[in-house]
Amino acid sequence: MTPTLVFDIETIPDVDGLRRLYDLPPETSAEDVARIAFHQRRQQNGSEFLPLQQHKVVAISCAMREGDSFRVWTLGAADAPEREIIQRFFDGIEKYKPNVVSWNGGGFDLPVLHYRGLIHGVQASCYWDMGEDDRDFKWNNYISRYHTRHLDLMDLMALYQARANAPLDQIAQLCGFPGKLGMDGSKVWDAYCRGEIEAIRNYCETDVANTYLVYLRFQLMRGHLNPESYASEIALVRQSLAASEGPHWKEFLAAWAED
Repeated sequence: MTPTLVFDIETIPDVDGLRRLYDLPPETSAEDVARIAFHQRRQQNGSEFLPLQQHKVVAISCAMREGDSFRVWTLGAADAPEREIIQRFFDGIEKYKPNVVSWNGGGFDLPVLHYRGLIHGVQASCYWDMGEDDRDFKWNNYISRYHTRHLDLMDLMALYQARANAPLDQIAQLCGFPGKLGMDGSKVWDAYCRGEIEAIRNYCETDVANTYLVYLRFQLMRGHLNPESYASEIALVRQSLAASEGPHWKEFLAAWAED
């Protein structure tokens, strides 16, 4: 069985890159650089959301369903350089050739990884294969929007219409799953400035758990799981998370209503 890999990233402003782009003095603090970038962006289009290439990846969390196991983890150490984190992600693609699942991965996570991987000289030959090396990838690869080797579940559920997109938090909660617990993407930069990288990593992990649970519900809806096999998969997730370390899993499980 092909492994299933769900992933999510967390980002902060790339303050070193922004100093270069705005020709700011090297002594300008990270907080001031970010404030300048947010202000400039707000003046341009009314939003502080920075262009994707100006995001720096600080966490990539994964949920892997392989064989008889399910596990959730975050790539690299908390202080690992951005390049190492991104390279680890693409090395995992190379090793396992999984079916990748995301929520808005095609609209945010993967383009960010493309740009940041390009900046850092990351290698990702399997990921970028569109049939040149493996003929099977011509008809099902990670790049095409309509192939299933990468399934952007939000994009598919919206029938590729941006106006129909729905936030993961609401969909997860409406399905009876925990959703976000006390943090969201808009709070990551402030948490990072306070040195709360572990909280960011934990939040990212709960996001991939929510995404995987919504994906299981989708598999039930499309008939790839029947009610019995769906219940078995849900039980496996509960058991695996209960055996995992970290207070975020206790909070996650406590917030998870029984099906």
